[in-house]
Amino acid sequence: MEDRPISSLYDLIAEAHANIQRDFANIDPVVGVITKMRTIGIQADAVTIDCLKTGKRILLVCHDEQPEVINYQFCLRNEDPADEFECIPLNNVTTKQLYDWMAANFSKQH
Repeated sequence: MEDRPISSLYDLIAEAHANIQRDFANIDPVVGVITKMRTIGIQADAVTIDCLKTGKRILLVCHDEQPEVINYQFCLRNEDPADEFECIPLNNVTTKQLYDWMAANFSKQH
């Protein structure tokens, strides 16, 4: 995992997660890294950022064929993700961007 884009993304998420916990007492996101999709032939890694209180999820996917792009989606934990994802260049993903996504999506009920 160290040489894949997911590792640098995870470092940013960890910092944003700590900042969210500091600034929002009511938001305690749970971060999960999924690297086992390769065992079923999907050459990608994923990260889920879940808010148990609101039931919301931020899903980020790093495909091997496009390592410079992160596909992301705001969805619900208890529903399958939609087919459509937004894309952002990996270089444009910052701790602030991830913090803002978590703050905006997890601070209100759906």
